[in-house]
Amino acid sequence: MAGMEHDPGGVVTLARDLIRCPSVTPDDGCCINTLAGVLEQIGFSVTLLPFGEEEARTPNLFARLGTGHPHLCFAGHTDVVPVGSARWQHDPFGGEIHDGILFGRGACDMKGGIAAFIAAVRLYLDQTPDQRGSISLLITGDEEGPATNGTVRVLEWMEKQGQIPDFCLVGEPTNPAGMGEVIKIGRRGSLNARITVNGTQGHVAYPHRADNPVHRLLALLGELTAAPLDTGSEWFEPSSLQVTSVDVGNTATNVIPAQAHARLNIRFNDLHTGADLSGWLRTVTARHAPGAEVSISISGESFLTQPDAPVEALRAAIRAETGQVPRLDTGGGTSDARFISRYCPVAEFGLVGASMHKVDEHVSLADLKQLTAIYAGFLEKVMH
Repeated sequence: MAGMEHDPGGVVTLARDLIRCPSVTPDDGCCINTLAGVLEQIGFSVTLLPFGEEEARTPNLFARLGTGHPHLCFAGHTDVVPVGSARWQHDPFGGEIHDGILFGRGACDMKGGIAAFIAAVRLYLDQTPDQRGSISLLITGDEEGPATNGTVRVLEWMEKQGQIPDFCLVGEPTNPAGMGEVIKIGRRGSLNARITVNGTQGHVAYPHRADNPVHRLLALLGELTAAPLDTGSEWFEPSSLQVTSVDVGNTATNVIPAQAHARLNIRFNDLHTGADLSGWLRTVTARHAPGAEVSISISGESFLTQPDAPVEALRAAIRAETGQVPRLDTGGGTSDARFISRYCPVAEFGLVGASMHKVDEHVSLADLKQLTAIYAGFLEKVMH
């Protein structure tokens, strides 16, 4: 088949095999077992770590080759988002190759990245028979879903087993348009809040007999959004508070409602913590709407990995293969790196993400092979 003539480390073959596993969260579609078999053949010691309720357990895998240091871990996820309602030109779980492009859900996010790292390990081991240190993989089937029984639980297990690495590389698709553009060395934190202001329902013609919660909700939202949270920091852009919903459920034009609700999200940099922002939200709410209900969920704190030796080794490997000096960045959404950062330094680098979560998600075979070479170069540099 065209594009298969040169398959370094078997990256294209493995990427296709993984795409052909329909692993839409929470289903695994045989991905974890496929990886376990491949890694055992290479020589890894593999531990399957399903967590959660018996009838709906999240599939996870930890595999390690070697016992010494340095210990480098690669983290990734096999689960993918749904296909969606739009029509695909290519079978989303067919692993089809056309004109040097591999199509399928998860091609770039992030089955292709997992395949590239495993192929890189094969190449590295072929060239380094006296391998020192150890290489491991943390693979979860719960990144695109609730993320409760995946990476978080595996890390807890790893800590108890003395398996925490010296450095972790997450294979998320970090490049906007071309290989070698961006390494993520941090991420903003994320906080979601729901505010419910209670009032007294009544007729709009007799406002003195009612208590309008909408007015108080608008006043507190006005204060929350009146000024920027900050102007940014050395590595982070300014924090952002966005109101995502305001709802009273009122279909009448002459009724003051009994309740008013708002939802908001804050993406925050390293000048804040989730606890500090939660306290601020509650204080402002209490000032304008005493007794209002505030529900807050912090999905992750901000984190920053200093660009020291492992990050510089990754930059050097990228530069050697692409000719580009990648930008160190902390923007974008959240990833499982937010959990890993609690245990060890972590950075993210993977494929081009322009098609992730879209119809006809894809990756070029050239990019797959180049990422394999980058990962192999990184292994050579960081393991010696």
